[in-house]
Amino acid sequence: MTWVVFGREVKVAKSFKRAGNAAPQFLEDDPSTGYLPGRRWPVVRYGLISLAISAVLVFAIELIVRGDIAGTVSFFLQPFKPGWTTIVVFALVLIGLDAVLGRSHQSLMIVAPLTLSLAFVGHQKSHYLGDPLYPTDFLYARQIFALLPLLVRERPVTALAMVAGIVAGLSLLVYGWRLWRRKIPALSRKGRLARLTLAVPLLAFFVSIMDYATFSWTRDRLQIIPIMWDQKENYASNGFALAFALNVPMAHVSAPPGYSDKAIAAIERPEVTASVPAQKPDIIIVMSESFWDPTKLPGVTINPDPMPNVRALRSGSMFSPEFGGMTANIEFEALTGFSNAFLPAGSIPYQQYVRTPTPSMATFLKSEGYRARAIHPGTNWFWNRGAVYADFGFNDFKSEETLPPMEKRGPLASDAAMTDEIIREADASEDPVFFFAVSLQNHGPYEPNRYSNPTHSVQAPISQWARDSLLSYAEGSADADRGLERLIEWAKTRERPTIVAFFGDHLPPLGPVYVETGFLKDNVAPRKEPTPEAALEHHATPLIIWSNRSGPVENLGTVSPAFLPYHILTAAGITHPYYTGFLGEMRERYRVVDRNLLLTPAGAATPDWSRQKEIDPAIRDFQLIQYDMMFGKRHAAPDFFPETVDKVVAHTS
Repeated sequence: MTWVVFGREVKVAKSFKRAGNAAPQFLEDDPSTGYLPGRRWPVVRYGLISLAISAVLVFAIELIVRGDIAGTVSFFLQPFKPGWTTIVVFALVLIGLDAVLGRSHQSLMIVAPLTLSLAFVGHQKSHYLGDPLYPTDFLYARQIFALLPLLVRERPVTALAMVAGIVAGLSLLVYGWRLWRRKIPALSRKGRLARLTLAVPLLAFFVSIMDYATFSWTRDRLQIIPIMWDQKENYASNGFALAFALNVPMAHVSAPPGYSDKAIAAIERPEVTASVPAQKPDIIIVMSESFWDPTKLPGVTINPDPMPNVRALRSGSMFSPEFGGMTANIEFEALTGFSNAFLPAGSIPYQQYVRTPTPSMATFLKSEGYRARAIHPGTNWFWNRGAVYADFGFNDFKSEETLPPMEKRGPLASDAAMTDEIIREADASEDPVFFFAVSLQNHGPYEPNRYSNPTHSVQAPISQWARDSLLSYAEGSADADRGLERLIEWAKTRERPTIVAFFGDHLPPLGPVYVETGFLKDNVAPRKEPTPEAALEHHATPLIIWSNRSGPVENLGTVSPAFLPYHILTAAGITHPYYTGFLGEMRERYRVVDRNLLLTPAGAATPDWSRQKEIDPAIRDFQLIQYDMMFGKRHAAPDFFPETVDKVVAHTS
């Protein structure tokens, strides 16, 4: 077809043909589909680029987390290692997000900053606390921000550099995002649909096989082996991303094998009933933040002795299931008589599992006419204590928000002020009182020159920074020791029987001090110790149980915090079917029940007991009762926790 224009013939057929075929331009003229003139296989090219980007990103993540290029390279050397599965999964995530965002490879601007930041945080947590980063850590992110002032005070230059880096990084990201949106054409509807059709089903299938509590043939063939009993090995073997994903289901605790009402009924009932003396003794428990004996550090001399009162009154040691942090997990055991050993590694019961009234010493003692009170000079939301203490049965919880203004020693509320508050409230109470107090003053980090008027000196062949840091810790420990002395001297003058229990929740996070003195090879102790002796050395803190009628309880040895209710109530002359009955019988078999170690009163050790095919029936009964009362039907309540029967109502906090 031709037109005559000003006497000239013009051919327009080809132009009409092109105009009529404008619809499928996304296949021929849209570079965002991966097609460029003269190049073939756009789909293959786009997929290969996505895989290459994923490989670089996953390698960077592992390098940051591990901090070791040789270890990172070895992670990818074997062709069927989980690292290669991770690369494919990341590629699918990038492809799916590209479809959502509408631009090729723009998803990298979201995925890369997010995952690299998580990797950095995971490396820092592992470095300072010895644990990898878990999904549940984000439940208490607010607590991390609450501690930032202390961290900034210790390393202001590092903090300033981090802030500047974050601001610069965000600015660069925003600029790059806007530039990409201007320069790269949008994906067509068909291109976006094709990407979603590929990515969504495969990602959904992958998610379905990541529940560690169920067997997956596909996961097994991919050599993704959940190692939930040893999280360090779990992250080392499966890589950061897959191990992180495997920990997501830990919010759900599966029933132990054989759990049923018949299994609970078959557990032997102790011949112990609930009883209290005619003159009910006050019970005061002080869990002292990071309290430990720093003179145990090799080559270290501290003058004067920072803990003379603890040495004079010491009953034994408390075996902490944690190192350098996770205070709430020690609280959980000490108040409930339950054990973290039966919960997923890395879990925090206060954050994840305590959602309804849960039996504790407070529940029982309140039912016997006690006023159950908790005190902590920090904020009430820290570790979710406000809601948890209510579920544990405490009448009230006094925290920073409700306590009178408390004198500070260094940057935090002093142990002396907390001791004064305990004494004031106990003297003002007509009813017998059960106090559970958690100190705050000696919380880390222990920056040099924390106290302007140190009363101790430290001699050790270590760097000046390490000596000054250790001095800050020793000063705080001495203050805690003086607080115990004041509490004991006050209780000696009382007519009412009074029990005082005092213990440290875990070893302090002294970091480089441990390495420089040779106490540890790294800043933190390993989760899985090479020997029982090493576990005791790195997890035992001083324990005192004292009565103003009979003095200190003696020769307890090293005991798990789950056995503290038994020892404390026994010292008070109080009996209970579970706390003194069942736990008393369990204490005759084991003094330490930890996820990696069982220790008998005679010192016989059973490492890795939870991985063995045959588990001691007594330990199995312990686990069954705990699961039944925390997650199950509470079949055990009438016989083991009679004070909880017909009183279970979910809180609304």
